[in-house]
Amino acid sequence: MAIIVDKAQKRRDIALASKALILEKGIQNLTIAAIAKNAGIGKGTFYEYFKSKEALLFELVEILMHAHNVRIEAELELAERTADKIKIFADFFYDAKSSELRELYKMFTGISLLSPQKEMTAFQTECFDYYYTWFEKIIEEGIISQELKPVTRQMTGAIFATAKGMFIISQTTERNRDLKHEIHSYVDTLMALLAYEGEER
Repeated sequence: MAIIVDKAQKRRDIALASKALILEKGIQNLTIAAIAKNAGIGKGTFYEYFKSKEALLFELVEILMHAHNVRIEAELELAERTADKIKIFADFFYDAKSSELRELYKMFTGISLLSPQKEMTAFQTECFDYYYTWFEKIIEEGIISQELKPVTRQMTGAIFATAKGMFIISQTTERNRDLKHEIHSYVDTLMALLAYEGEER
């Protein structure tokens, strides 16, 4: 009897088996042969599941991002204050639990910037839309609960972009070395400035 292979699961298994190697060496410094050997498959088998090592990185980022989203959603359910929710939402940029995904996402973003591919651009757009919609909901809930002024809606995009901007600065300069402190201080200050004071809606 022929063995039926779950191709989606096999892709996932190969990607996860490659995670430590990619984190150690970086995707640019790896060969397909090295990845295949590490995953315990032949080079030909690799190409049955991925067209390139960048496609494997893409798969790995998707897997870890899904796990990250599940964790963040659970933590947001327990948070009551809007400020705490924003801090949880932004912890991707500094939290130890997100370190592997963060490093892989940096590699993925670098490839997307230097060698844009339609599939990767579509994924980046999908991610942006997903997280921005999620963030908009957090802000809207803060307005409805009268924690925040309605004008906060007009600042949603800027608030959303600030944590990523701080992260980029922390990675490319010697500034913002304590990124958690910088982001938390920013959120607390902003929430104080935008606190609802009873004006008409």
